Amino acid sequence: MRFSHLTMNQNTLITLSFLMFFWTVVPGHEVLGQGRKKQNKITRATSHAKSFIGTPYRYGGNSRNGIDCSSLIQQSYAKIGIKLPRTAQEQAKVGNKKGKGSVRPGDIVYFEFKQNREKWWHTGMVTYAEKGTIKFVHASSSRGVVEDTYNDYYKKNTKYFRRVIK
Repeated sequence: MRFSHLTMNQNTLITLSFLMFFWTVVPGHEVLGQGRKKQNKITRATSHAKSFIGTPYRYGGNSRNGIDCSSLIQQSYAKIGIKLPRTAQEQAKVGNKKGKGSVRPGDIVYFEFKQNREKWWHTGMVTYAEKGTIKFVHASSSRGVVEDTYNDYYKKNTKYFRRVIK
């Protein structure tokens, strides 16, 4: 009787160990093994950014009546207590650079576009990053706030990714 009790405890311990490993490593349970507190911050920031989907673009705008890309990012991070500068070019100096292969939701993507000798910065927040697919929410000057797939157009204009949620 005593031996079967010991086996039951060992089986329970093995099962619990497996579940803890599964919850911290398998995507979809907690982003790349992040703790609940960090995951909650990521979810709050990305949810806030996504809540603006459908809002028109307005250069210099910072409300639901019209918003630009850097204000969308600034406001979304402010919701979790992270202060960022107002412009995309200044925001791009904050946080740790990340390679495309290590991007996770909550990271920021920065672009530098060039046309007719003019350059401008653009930014968005990663909302999905799995199996080689990246999605991000941003304030497009032609479509307003949208969620897009990171495609060839964006890839060729990417400056870098940054992580500000530590």
